Amino acid sequence: MEKVFRNYNAIDVNAAVRGHYRKMREKQTYEYVLGMHQKYLKFNKPMNLWDAMIHLNDLIDVSDPDLDLPNVQHLIQSAEAIREDKRPDWMQLVGLIHDLGKVMFLWGSDEDGTSQNEQWGMVGDVFVVGCALPESCVYPEFNQLNADMKDSRYNSELGIYEEHCGLDNLTLAWGHDEYLFQVLQHHKGNLIPEAGMAMIRYHSFYPWHSGGSYTTLLCDKDKEYLGWIRDFNKYDLYTKCNKTYDLEEIKDYYLPIAEKYLGTSPIYW
Repeated sequence: MEKVFRNYNAIDVNAAVRGHYRKMREKQTYEYVLGMHQKYLKFNKPMNLWDAMIHLNDLIDVSDPDLDLPNVQHLIQSAEAIREDKRPDWMQLVGLIHDLGKVMFLWGSDEDGTSQNEQWGMVGDVFVVGCALPESCVYPEFNQLNADMKDSRYNSELGIYEEHCGLDNLTLAWGHDEYLFQVLQHHKGNLIPEAGMAMIRYHSFYPWHSGGSYTTLLCDKDKEYLGWIRDFNKYDLYTKCNKTYDLEEIKDYYLPIAEKYLGTSPIYW
């Protein structure tokens, strides 16, 4: 029987997944997200890429209904599938690192939802803050728990945004996608192509790339983004399995690719 992914209504989905999304929808307001940008985008914590990979051995993504392995295993599974399909080396690297923003748990807190115990500010499907929440969100019944939905500045279709302003001008719920994107944007040695950076930034934005929401906010450029994200999504989602890898054993292959696109100097988180 073929495995069904992202079935949030399955009877065996852990209650923690539903609880996670309830907290995420309730607590991720526009004001909260701005606060997380101010708090976490200081780029003052040097750490090399491979050390960050090792730290994800200690994190299991509580929002994921499909996999309960340490997050680093999902990254390797994604990268190996991209490699098997002989896709470009930069895309293999993106598969390997796309969730590395989750290392924020190292300096996160329960209060912010950025710790091992409380992950609602770090993982899960993201949405736009500053405008109405769509029905395409996971567990849309939680949308009205968000205080912004009672604020006239934020609860309309456009909210604080202009029509067709484009994805790059939106503020998304805080999480590992935006964090890693901003960290790599700040990293002087970053040579990852635009497509790879879009894959990193928007891979958890399911209400858009899978739910078809936010059409009034999109611009022409976003059609190109959508093609890139859907291509990457095949490897991010459909490679999840119980096969595990030894991080040190795959290092000889991936480290030279990482150094090609990110250099050898530490990354400032």
